[in-house]
Amino acid sequence: MQSRQELNIAAYWAAALAQSPEEMAAFFAPGATVRWPNTNELFTAAEFIRANCEYPGAWEGEIERTEALGSLLITVVRVFDRDRTASFHVTSFFRVEEGRIAALEEYWGDDGPPPAWRQELHLGRPIR
Repeated sequence: MQSRQELNIAAYWAAALAQSPEEMAAFFAPGATVRWPNTNELFTAAEFIRANCEYPGAWEGEIERTEALGSLLITVVRVFDRDRTASFHVTSFFRVEEGRIAALEEYWGDDGPPPAWRQELHLGRPIR
């Protein structure tokens, strides 16, 4: 991999969702860091891969959006457990150097209905 354009983001997400540590590790540059601001955590790539791969359960997902801006690659991915009882959206910001992930910042959110107070105001409508 020589440039951002050569980073196969679909293959990265396939490895992450399959919880495959060896496959995931190949995508990270030496010294890469991962931030999860929602829970105030900073990981080395190895710690992040371990957290991902030891998370209980089996996961699936689909990339809903990708955007590229220089060395920054942004993805929005819907992640759900295999029986589809839990669903999340993750927005990930990848800083790519020489075709590998040098830094990653992710924001996870639970999917679900709007809060009751907003439903009572009858604002908005379903996206799909």
